[in-house]
Amino acid sequence: MVRSEVLLLGGRSGVGKSSVGYEIHAQLSAGGVRHCVIEGDNLDLAYPPPWEHGLAERNLAAMWGNYRALGYRRLIYANTVSVRFVDELTAAMGDDPRVTAVLLTADDVTARQRLARREIGSALEQHVVRSDLAARELEALSPAWVHRVPTDGRPVVDIAGEIIGLTGWAAGDVGLS
Repeated sequence: MVRSEVLLLGGRSGVGKSSVGYEIHAQLSAGGVRHCVIEGDNLDLAYPPPWEHGLAERNLAAMWGNYRALGYRRLIYANTVSVRFVDELTAAMGDDPRVTAVLLTADDVTARQRLARREIGSALEQHVVRSDLAARELEALSPAWVHRVPTDGRPVVDIAGEIIGLTGWAAGDVGLS
C-alpha cells in the first residue's frame, strides 16, 4: 500500500488558510496531481462546540476513509489549530501519513483587514480577539519543525507555490498508486 500524505494548513483567522488551500488545489489540479481538500473548520462547526467528543477527528476519519477507498493518497487539510494537533489528526486518518505542516502567519493589521472584509455581521470583534489570541498561541505552541509561511502582502498564487514546493507534490505526479 502506498503511504498517504497530508498537508496541514494552520493559522489564525484572517491569515488566508482557505484561500491558500483553494489555490493549492487549483495549481495541483492544473498540474494533474491527484489530491483532495477538507476544510477542517466545518467538521465540528456547531453550538455548543462538540470538541470534547472528538467529532472533528471522527468526521475526518470518515471522509478520509471515503477518499482512500477511491484511491486518493494526498490530503490538504485546513484548520486553525491543525499544526498543533498533528498526532490526533494523523491518527484519525488511520494510515500513518507523511506530514507537511505549515503555519501561515500574518501581522495583526493584515489579519484585521482581512477579517473586516469577511465578517460583515455582528461577530467581527469576536473574530478579531480570537484571531489575535490564536496567533500568539499558535506561534508559542506549534512544534519547531512546522514551516512558518508569512502571507502579509503576498499574492496567494505565490504562497501556494511555495507550499507546494514544501510538499514535494510535483506537477504531473498523479499519485494513483
